[in-house]
Amino acid sequence: MAQHNELGNKGEEIAAEYLLLKEYEILERNYRFQKAEIDIIARRGKLLIAAEVKTRSTPEFGNPQDFVKPKQIQQMVKAMNNYVENSGLDVDVRFDIIAIIKNKAGLKVEHIQDAFLYF
Repeated sequence: MAQHNELGNKGEEIAAEYLLLKEYEILERNYRFQKAEIDIIARRGKLLIAAEVKTRSTPEFGNPQDFVKPKQIQQMVKAMNNYVENSGLDVDVRFDIIAIIKNKAGLKVEHIQDAFLYF
């Protein structure tokens, strides 16, 4: 497996652990609908979140959250609509980004709530 794939997989594990510590229930990982993928779908009470996890080994070329593009956002919204409709849940939905920088110097996790309001 390519090194960047290993880093991405490790980032998703870190993000899931982080959300569990914040008392979210992980409902799905790598949920796919058509061309879209949602890294993590989690729930806390009546709030459902779609979390995009971005992991980098350095912020040298930009913050991890800067790599979420408008087309990807559109696809995630479509996938989340499908998930909510098919599951029959009565919940509010929020789109978050969990930005992770993991390297020899340490680990930094930033949870950006309502991230797509800023795009």
